[in-house]
Amino acid sequence: DSCYLPPLRYPATCTFKGGSGSEGQQYIIHGGKTPNNELSDKMYVMSVVSKNNKKVTFRCTEKDLVGDVPEARYGHSIDVVYSRGRSMGVVFGGRSYIPSSQRTTEKWNTVTDCLPHVFLVDFEFGCSIAYILPELQDGLAFHVSIARNDTIYILGGHSLTNNIRPANLFSIKVDLPLGSPAVSCTVLQGGISVSSAILTPTSNDEFVIVGGYQLENQKRMICNIVSFEDNKIQIREMEPPDWTPDIKHSKIWFG
Repeated sequence: DSCYLPPLRYPATCTFKGGSGSEGQQYIIHGGKTPNNELSDKMYVMSVVSKNNKKVTFRCTEKDLVGDVPEARYGHSIDVVYSRGRSMGVVFGGRSYIPSSQRTTEKWNTVTDCLPHVFLVDFEFGCSIAYILPELQDGLAFHVSIARNDTIYILGGHSLTNNIRPANLFSIKVDLPLGSPAVSCTVLQGGISVSSAILTPTSNDEFVIVGGYQLENQKRMICNIVSFEDNKIQIREMEPPDWTPDIKHSKIWFG
C-alpha cells in the first residue's frame, strides 16, 4: 500500500515523532529534483512497518496539502516544532525554476530564490499556511536548520539575488495555542557564512557542522560545534580532522 517515491535530489527531510494515528517515528520528505530534472512540490510520509534483525520494512504515503501550498523547490529545509502538546512542520527557503511564463528554451532550467515565506504544515490535516516575517528578506537556499522544541534556527545559506553567503543566524519561534498559530523571527548575533553543509547531532544539546562552501569556489574546511544551554545558542570552531588529499583537492564538497 506504499506510493511510488521517485529518487529525488536535494529534497528536504526531517523526522516526526508521534502524532494522531501514527506509530512511533515517521520521516517527512518534501520537494527536490525528480529524475527528469523537474522540481517536486509533493510531500511524502515514510514510516516503519516492521523491523527485525535482517531488514526494515517501510511504508511511504503521499500527503496532499491544501491552503498555501509551498511551490516546488529544492535546497530548502523542513523541520518539526512542538508547542503546547501540538506539532507543526516548518518549510523555509530553497530555489525554484522561474515562472513558466518566463521560461524559454534558453532559460528553461533557470532557477531563482524562493520567496522568504515560512510555511506551517499540519501533517494530520494536510493544511499549510504561509507567513511573511519582516526579518527574513531572502529565501536562502542550502542553509542549515536546527529544530529545538518550538524554535527553528536558520544558519548561513546562499542568496542567488546577491550571490553572497551572509553570516545569518535567525530564530523562528512558533507558538501553537488552540487558536491560530503565532510565528515570530529574531535576528541573532554570532552566525556563520556557509552553504551546503552537513549537520550532525552529537547529543540533545550539541551539533557539528561539517563541509559546505564559504565562497563559490572555496570549500569550507573548518568545522563548527553548535551548542545550546538555557535556550541560548553558541557556535564555535572546532579542530578539523586531518583531511585526506582526495578531500582537499575535490571540487565538490558536501561534507
